[in-house]
Amino acid sequence: MLGSISCSSLSTQVLYPSPPKPGCCTARRLLVRTGPCENSVEKSARLKTMVVGCKKENQEVGFQASERLYLGMDFGTSGARFALIDKQGTIHAEGKRQYPQYMREKTMDWARSWKTTLFSLLEDIPVHLRPHVASISLDGTSATTLIIDSNTGEPLARPYLYNESCPDALPAIKSIAPVNHTVCSGSSTLCKLVSWWNNDNSDKTSTILLHQADWLLWLLHGQLGVSDYNNALKVGYDPELDSYPRWLLSQPYSRLLPVVKAPGTSIAHLKGDVRTLFGFSENCIVCTGTTDSIAAFLAARATKPGKAVTSLGSTLAIKLLSTTRIEDARYGVYSHRLDDKWLVGGASNTGGAVLKEIFTDEQLEKLSEHINPMESSPLNYYPLKSVGERFPVADPMMEPRLHPRPESDVVYLHGILESIARIEAKAYILLKDLGATQVEEVFTAGGGAKNDKWTKIRERILGLPVSQATQTEAAYGAALLAMKGA
Repeated sequence: MLGSISCSSLSTQVLYPSPPKPGCCTARRLLVRTGPCENSVEKSARLKTMVVGCKKENQEVGFQASERLYLGMDFGTSGARFALIDKQGTIHAEGKRQYPQYMREKTMDWARSWKTTLFSLLEDIPVHLRPHVASISLDGTSATTLIIDSNTGEPLARPYLYNESCPDALPAIKSIAPVNHTVCSGSSTLCKLVSWWNNDNSDKTSTILLHQADWLLWLLHGQLGVSDYNNALKVGYDPELDSYPRWLLSQPYSRLLPVVKAPGTSIAHLKGDVRTLFGFSENCIVCTGTTDSIAAFLAARATKPGKAVTSLGSTLAIKLLSTTRIEDARYGVYSHRLDDKWLVGGASNTGGAVLKEIFTDEQLEKLSEHINPMESSPLNYYPLKSVGERFPVADPMMEPRLHPRPESDVVYLHGILESIARIEAKAYILLKDLGATQVEEVFTAGGGAKNDKWTKIRERILGLPVSQATQTEAAYGAALLAMKGA
């Protein structure tokens, strides 16, 4: 099966930019891959790969034959990326893919799409760097859930996506879980598991629950049934006790739950067939992963309590480093463990996906130029792609609010950007009210970090210093986890 992913007759167009200046890093080549083996689906998922080199005092800092590299991959809501770094954190290669649009019975075949993308990213890592990869980790979207055949590793049902809600399971879960526990939200992993358990009539003797990141990592290491305590939080795992609680283990479906380890823990060596196909070292190990928003936080390297990261991707996710753990399902608030501290926060369904339904990338760029970020917008929206919100209000019936629409697109965009900023501010105020460490500074990751006008709007609304994180890609954070595991 893996062999079908490889392309032997692949043509590559190589574009060389102007030579780099001494003392700086630059992209050394841009690969745009096309070829006869690329079908119409794969053409829509072409990759841009940057191989990064450095010069110092006019001397090429060549790649050391003995140097170890660490590979991180990010499987976000709209596509996947990889980053390859060394122990100093220097990026040696990075790239991205869009998910191919595979369909099954008129619905998106997400599992096949993610699997294809995983091996496409491995294939797009520069061949000469692959033998130096010491470890691999990756992140996935939080609460994206798969029910897996424990004999074959294949999905038994379509994946439950991060933003899907299963309110039918809430009464059963609320009857066993502590009041306002993280799992007491329709979009929690546990709600998805219980909904499947109650509605599926198939034989459940050979099944296991995995998160998106767990399953993709299994394809690399072959040890079925391993997760991490960041992904397992929303299925009920208690990272403070480092175990599943008794109220969960007493349920019949608890036998589907995976073994949980700390993020960035070595699991096993890379599978032999994958290693042989792509040319990785026999010593390359695969490590447990994390969620996409936590990987973005790790990438920003915000290490002190009071520092926060807002990820402005397809959705809006915030993480605040706190000395206090906060859990309250009424507001969709939960805490992830990060060593001896807590990453407090949540994820809203508002964000860039709403903007892209209304404006093209070019329009967003041009319209933003005409916005005065110091001027307050009177428009009061709640931008959502569809019905339902998770955070800072957990309301599966919340309706999108994007009207009235003014005649001016500049005014309209200003109103949407400011409304998302207000949602962000409401989220940080809520965390403080619930007992978290006071936010002092906000770093921004994701595509929205590049919009300077939006940053200034957010600074005004939040009343805090807001800046773009030095590293903004979750793939970089996943690579740091891989380094930890090695």
